[in-house]
Amino acid sequence: MDIALSIITINYNGLADTCALIDSIPLNDDSLEVIVVDNASKADEATTIQQRYPQVRVIKSDKNLGFAGGNNLGIKAAHGKYLFFLNNDTLLRPQTSDFRHLISRLGADEKIGAVCPKIRFAWGSNPIQFAGYTPLSPITMRNRAIGFGEEDNGQYDKAHPTPYAHGAAMMVKREVIEKAGLMPECYFLYYEELDWSMMIRCAGYEIWYEPTCTVYHKESQATGQNSPLRTYYITRNRLLFVKRNIQGLDKYLSYFYLATIVATKDILKFTAQRRSDLAQAVVRGVYNFTKK
Repeated sequence: MDIALSIITINYNGLADTCALIDSIPLNDDSLEVIVVDNASKADEATTIQQRYPQVRVIKSDKNLGFAGGNNLGIKAAHGKYLFFLNNDTLLRPQTSDFRHLISRLGADEKIGAVCPKIRFAWGSNPIQFAGYTPLSPITMRNRAIGFGEEDNGQYDKAHPTPYAHGAAMMVKREVIEKAGLMPECYFLYYEELDWSMMIRCAGYEIWYEPTCTVYHKESQATGQNSPLRTYYITRNRLLFVKRNIQGLDKYLSYFYLATIVATKDILKFTAQRRSDLAQAVVRGVYNFTKK
């Protein structure tokens, strides 16, 4: 049987989460393949996953290639017409996570190149994390995830276009990747999916939100919600996103806003919280961007 769908996830020191995700995937479906890219975990988690799930294809990288680099390894190995990128800290549930709805949305119009499910948090009452995005402001780089933190009462159960895909769960047509290109690897962590969304749209495709499929997300299990790693890459990468995607006067206004006002505010906030490690991460993020 031809492979219709390739599910790709990245493992980095996250064996328990990755196994929980695999356990939630219908591995007996011959029309799909599951690819796990191990991004140079400290322990030999790749071998453990392969032994535990022989039907899963495990690719072991000798170095940590970041979010985009790891997914690009998976893309190059995948055979599916559709590629479903899932964070390893997500879960599928039989009653609500039928990814065939995503495939149907992609097949509904040749202009639709990527689609994201509704994403709800995996804890508590499963509040909404994502029901589409609003556009980014060209200067402040601010936007919001529609429905974030709200209880799901069906208020976002209508499919609609969204300017950006959510990196935790996104399905893309293979032909779109062939036209738009692979994920940009210059970010390493955070903002890759926003930039890739821009690439997909520049290639002439739309991105949609499809609520008939729901994915559940544990959120930031790999880096931590308030870690120096996360703070560094968010600080550096929003400047990098501006460099790659914003033109004219708006680019320089955004540089000024992010590198002075926002960075200074963050440094003062973290200093007041006695988190010098986070304040230093902000400084490194701005400094390293200027050295590129």
